[in-house]
Amino acid sequence: MALLQISEPGQSPDPHQRRIAIGIDLGTTHSLVASVRNGVAECLPDEQGRVLLPSVVRYLENNGRQIGYDAVASQLQDPVNTIASAKRLMGRGLNDIHEKASLPYELIAQSDAEGAQQGMVAIQTAGGVKSPVEVSAEILATLRFRAEDSFDDDIYGAVITVPAYFNDAQRQATKDAARLAGLNLLRLINEPTAAAIAYGLDNSSEGVYAVYDLGGGTFDISILRLTHGVFEVISTGGDSALGGDDYDGALAEWVLAQHGLKATTPHEKTAVRIAARQCKEALTNSESAQFTATLGDQSLDFTVTRADFDAAAAALTQRTLAAVRRTLRDAQITKDEVQGVVMVGGSTRMPHVQAVVADFFGKAPLTNLNPDEVVAIGASIQANQLAGNNSAGDLLLLDVIPLSLGVETMGGLVERIVGRNETIPTAKAQDFTTYKDGQTAMAIHVVQGERDLVQDCRSLARFELRGIPPMAAGAARIRVTFTVDADGLLNVSAKEEGSGIEARVDVKPSYGLSDDQIAHMLQEGFATAQHDMRMRAVVEARVDADRLLMATESALKIDGDVLSADERTEIDALMQALRELHKTSDDAAALEAGTQALAKGTESFAAQRMNRGIREALAGKNIETL
Repeated sequence: MALLQISEPGQSPDPHQRRIAIGIDLGTTHSLVASVRNGVAECLPDEQGRVLLPSVVRYLENNGRQIGYDAVASQLQDPVNTIASAKRLMGRGLNDIHEKASLPYELIAQSDAEGAQQGMVAIQTAGGVKSPVEVSAEILATLRFRAEDSFDDDIYGAVITVPAYFNDAQRQATKDAARLAGLNLLRLINEPTAAAIAYGLDNSSEGVYAVYDLGGGTFDISILRLTHGVFEVISTGGDSALGGDDYDGALAEWVLAQHGLKATTPHEKTAVRIAARQCKEALTNSESAQFTATLGDQSLDFTVTRADFDAAAAALTQRTLAAVRRTLRDAQITKDEVQGVVMVGGSTRMPHVQAVVADFFGKAPLTNLNPDEVVAIGASIQANQLAGNNSAGDLLLLDVIPLSLGVETMGGLVERIVGRNETIPTAKAQDFTTYKDGQTAMAIHVVQGERDLVQDCRSLARFELRGIPPMAAGAARIRVTFTVDADGLLNVSAKEEGSGIEARVDVKPSYGLSDDQIAHMLQEGFATAQHDMRMRAVVEARVDADRLLMATESALKIDGDVLSADERTEIDALMQALRELHKTSDDAAALEAGTQALAKGTESFAAQRMNRGIREALAGKNIETL
């Protein structure tokens, strides 16, 4: 008798067959690929035994290109066509890139047919105009080839890490880069979460941890609770425009200021950046180091002490601590409750950063895993499970979204549907209704942020629900559902429950939301909470007044003849008084009082309308037969 081959969902049908899955840390400065081999997660080296791949691509004429170490060697020779730190440009528009003056290559704003700027910034190179997505795809493809060479086989899929504070546009750009690189993307996961996976499995420790992730171009801080294989992100924060590149820039500016110099040409900008990075790295193990660069015909050779560097970069480190404080506040815990601090990212090797973090938390941070490799290792563990190779299946990953999601309601108010730090994947729904009689369509405006007014939040998408059956205002029931997938990407649908008509949109927000804006959204959400509550109350009172005025006007047109002249004059006066309040008053109490006065003043009118309706319904009928 033939046997039916049965496998667990998601696992290989052949119990002896293993799907090859990889984890990729797509970094600002360096990128890595890792995989689980023989039950151990390890980073995969290239032919020279190097696990780090510099995230640098040089574009040549006739579609030629150099990637990684070859491109780094050409930075001084050809800075205009050698693209580094492309991750910092992912999903951002030209106006959002504050460091563009210090970049040696030419950035181009994408424009539509009318000439309006839109979309992600691009870079002019000898090989043509390239987007940050294309640059990142070159790096991802190189890592994919490295993995295929290591296993001498095709890759089933990959988990790619992103900064926790990457918004929807930046996450979507990363997914696009993976597709261009020919990778089957299993999932995007946050970098701090990947680090927690690696540390949690290696150390079998439980409790509350802070993951302090300072990479080449981004900073993340996440508070996680590790319990019985469950990795729950309680809160997350950070700044995706703050990293080791900024420390390099601060050191370079300080040294140039000491000599009254300024880097102006692409070659000079690249030279001082390279010199600053080499000096910074040397100061990790030495109390002093040389800053050596050539600016035009002038050679610059200057001794920098560790104290000099610490002072020049102190403001940057304090920016990271400000984000740490906000994230602890979001998690509703104190720094004393944090059991351990995990240091991730090559920039955490700086002694100044380690000392400041240790002083803040009152305990030495954990550094027993290589900070360059820990994210890729955690991603590979997650990839191994998603590929169905982990038969135990004892790893549960609970990530969160960084900012609240909602829709615009009448009066320009925000109705939040998915709250900030909500565990993903998630689906939330809320019912809404129509505002006017006979309304057959509804515009849905999706926004992101913590403020109560739409004008203070970020617009993500707009779509329309059409074909609503005409009915009285407030009778329709439209259910709006927000679905956030495991990658942190959003889908919104709207359905009229009575007729079943439905519309939906996969939210691909306009590129350009900077993380400074995200940080400001959160700060303003706290600092302006009282003001927002007052403004929300005013707007809601105006909406109520407007609805009552519309309903009263409609009723007067139909049944106004049942009123006496004095009654009509009294109602008209109440309506006029409410209209004036509606136009001029910012006092919610006054608006509510005017609305209540009109409602009370029309009670007799409502009763007369009801009596007329009853008389007309009973006209010509024998009361005894009813």
